Order: sequence, then C-alpha cells, then structure tokens
Amino acid sequence: MKHFNGRKKLFKSSIQESHGCSNREIGEMSCFPCCLSQEKLARRSLKKTLKEYHDAKTLASFTNITFKTESGRRRYVADEVKKVGKCNISAKILSYRELVASTNNFNPQNLLGEGGFGRVYKGKIEKTKQVVAVKQLDRNGFQGNREFLVEVLMLSLLHHPNLVNLVGYCADGDQRILVYEYMAHGSLEDHLLDPKKAKKPLDWNTRMKIAGGAARGLEYLHETANPPVIYRDFKASNILLDEEFNPKLSDFGLAKLGPTGEKPYVSTRVMGTYGYCAPEYAQTGQLTTKSDVYSFGVVFLEIITGRRVIDHSRPTEEQNLVLWATPLFKDRKKFTLMADPELKDDYPVKGLYQALAVAAMCLQEEASTRPLMSDVVTALEYLSVSNGGGEDGGGGGGDDIVNAASVDSSVSDNAGNT
Repeated sequence: MKHFNGRKKLFKSSIQESHGCSNREIGEMSCFPCCLSQEKLARRSLKKTLKEYHDAKTLASFTNITFKTESGRRRYVADEVKKVGKCNISAKILSYRELVASTNNFNPQNLLGEGGFGRVYKGKIEKTKQVVAVKQLDRNGFQGNREFLVEVLMLSLLHHPNLVNLVGYCADGDQRILVYEYMAHGSLEDHLLDPKKAKKPLDWNTRMKIAGGAARGLEYLHETANPPVIYRDFKASNILLDEEFNPKLSDFGLAKLGPTGEKPYVSTRVMGTYGYCAPEYAQTGQLTTKSDVYSFGVVFLEIITGRRVIDHSRPTEEQNLVLWATPLFKDRKKFTLMADPELKDDYPVKGLYQALAVAAMCLQEEASTRPLMSDVVTALEYLSVSNGGGEDGGGGGGDDIVNAASVDSSVSDNAGNT
C-alpha cells in the first residue's frame, strides 16, 4: 500500500532507528518549550530514564515469575502484591468485604461473563459509587496466581485510552480479585458473534472504529511500551466496548515481554486461543510482536465477515475462517461475498476492498512480511477517512489496495492447526 510507506512513517522510523526513540518520545521532541535550559532538560531526561529503567526492571521480574510449591506460591503472591501497593500505582487495594458488598455477595444475577480464569460480576464500590466489573480468579489454578500478578503489573504501568483501566485489586487470604472500569457494551464478541446477546448488528463505521481503536492499543504495547509487550491473547472476547463503542483491550494475564537484545523472538509455552495463534508460534513456541499482528488479522476478518474463526456449525470447507478466506483474497470478484450479510450491503465497496487488504497482509504466513501495528493503524486511519465513496468506490487508489491484497496473500495452510 502506498500509504504504508509515506514520508511520516519514514521520518518516524529513521528517528527510531538512529536514536532508539519511542513513538511518544518522537511526539514530544517538538513540544519542549525553548526556554528550558539544557540543565533542566538533562535533569528531566535522567529522571525519565531512571523511571523507565525501574518500570522495565519491575515488568521483567513480574512477567518471568515461577512457583515451585503451592505454599511458596501463596506467600510470593501476598508479598509481591504488598510491594506493588507501595509503588506509585493508581489501582486501589480493596478488601474482600468491600467486593462482597459491591457485588451483593457475588450474586449470579450480577454475572457478566465467565472465562478460563474466573468469573466477572458487575458491582458498585460503595465509597466512590463507581460501577465496576469484578473478576474473581480461580483460587485453585496455578495460572490464576501468575495471571493475577502479571495483570496488576501490566495495567498499573501501561496506560492508554485503548487499554482497560484497573480500578483496584484484592489479595485477602486466597482471594485473587481484579476490579476494572465497567464497559457498558460488553465485549466485541457479544455484538459481533453471539446472536443471543446482540441487540442490533454493528454497522460498517462502528466496526472500523472498533478495529482502529484495538489496533492503536496493540501499537502502544508493541512500539511505545518499554520494554515492548506481546499481548498473546488478542480475540473478540477480550475487546471491551464502552457506551460509545470505543474499544479497550482487557485480560493481560498471558502477556509477555517482547524480545530484547540480539534474540528476535521469545521462546515460551504455546498459549492463547485456538484459531487466533500465529502459525509459527503454534508450531515452534517462538513469540514476537508479529504473532499479535496475525491475531489482529484474524479478529479483523471476523469483524468484516461476522464469522467466528472456528465455527463447526458451518459446512466443512467454511469451518475455519482463515482457510475459507484464503482463496477469496485472490479473486476481486468474490470480495463482496466475504462481507457480513448482517450489513445488508450497507458499506463502501472500496472500503471493503481496503479492509480485506489489511486483513490479508496481517495474515501472511511469513511473520517477517506482516506489517507493523503502526502500519496497520495508518492504513485503518486512511480507510476511515476515504471509505465514504458509495458502491463503486471510485478512484484508482482502490486498485493498488486490491493488488496489495492479491500479491503474495497466501495465508498459512497450517491455519487450521493453530
């Protein structure tokens, strides 16, 4: 895509390569008041460097925790939570009694959802009158304890409009409870893939808005967070929506630090959700930020098509979304067959072509050929401002996008094994 290689991207990447700057730091380069002395700038830079070093060191120690025994695990969790509570963290330490009161004793009528690591209830903190989502982790699960620590840390050190806000946490006794801001519209899965919960199909513009916001969340994790963070569990159920359908990524328990130094990947046990894992990660356990890019491509394809990544209720050849879409990516005449029927043809055809091109690029079999999330964000921003063109789509720019989708868009034949 032409807009993937614009001057802005080249300028930004050249600065990053020569100076090792993050996206945020680049933006701040032009914002320093000229009246600041060099001494003040140096002092501020040193303070920022020390804070980033401390955060990075803390992040690394938490995300690599291991437990040898059950009793050791419980002591470690309790001790580390106390340490976190003494740091400069906005999340409050809440008592189990407070959370029992806020959820009406974890009343089933307040149950919002249930996942692999526990149940989520709607509640209201009495002191602040804030409506919240209360996630009670499985007390008996090994993974639940690690999840708890990692999520407290991640959401305490990482802040972005497209990441869910951690209000507080509880570690009384054996309890492991996380308290988030309440997201009024639930998850993307509720609206897109669960007909029982969905009240009204999402329109095209709302779908693109959700995709763009989720992409910005991943971009922040990959390219601004220091060290970079690999989300590792990007899927529709982990994208939460506020009252205006602004998306926020949630559930950071599986997140890992990205590779540092000379090693281009992180070797780890394969975890995540069937169908969303990148083929190279599923086969070798080698994890990179490009693994998240693949997962984004899967979810974006779900957004466009309204189909689940794995759906055994469909005919055999359509049960795996990526395998079904692969041959269709190569035939422009079949692009409209991939649009969600619930859209009832109410979408810009040119926008559909561009969206499918982005999805195809993210789903490349070779990780190195997938775009950076910053490229994806740029593409989706371009799409959002240029897709109001009606049925024909007009213009020659769409042809370039279609060609980009058709050239080397052979997504992995191993997608069914992820």
